[in-house]
Amino acid sequence: MRVMYVDKLVLNISVGESGDRVTRAGKVLQQLTEQEPCYSRARYTVRTFGIRRNEKISTYVTVRGEKAKDIIAKGLAVKEFELRRRNFSNTGNWGFGISEHIDLGLKYDPNAGIYGMDFFVVMKRAGDRVSKRKLRKGKVGTRQRISRDDSVAWFEKEWNEDFAKVLN
Repeated sequence: MRVMYVDKLVLNISVGESGDRVTRAGKVLQQLTEQEPCYSRARYTVRTFGIRRNEKISTYVTVRGEKAKDIIAKGLAVKEFELRRRNFSNTGNWGFGISEHIDLGLKYDPNAGIYGMDFFVVMKRAGDRVSKRKLRKGKVGTRQRISRDDSVAWFEKEWNEDFAKVLN
């Protein structure tokens, strides 16, 4: 009952400008995950960045299941299976970033360019639906909540064969 697992992986490429670069970044995510990416829009106009309100400025995709674990493994291989303790949040979720998407094994396309991306992993335990369901909604007990220490221990145990470690 207290077994932890990966609920979902969110991959994000924030380009910071609209137009062709965002669509090319979406194609990179589609090539990696074989899913259709979503686009995020700017909340308000920022003149110094050159963006206007409701302009598409980033793209993201949510991956679940075994495909998520495979992509996480590729991303961690780029980081050499080392994360810092500050990569883990107090709620047990964790994330990291890579600077070049071609390190994941994708072919370089001169038309698309090179993009960095953020990986964000949401962890879950059985029984979390109690707080989300519509009927008979309840609270998740403190023993069932995931802490930073739980998540770090799970990470080191799960990726143990690859010499995973969490640095200070």
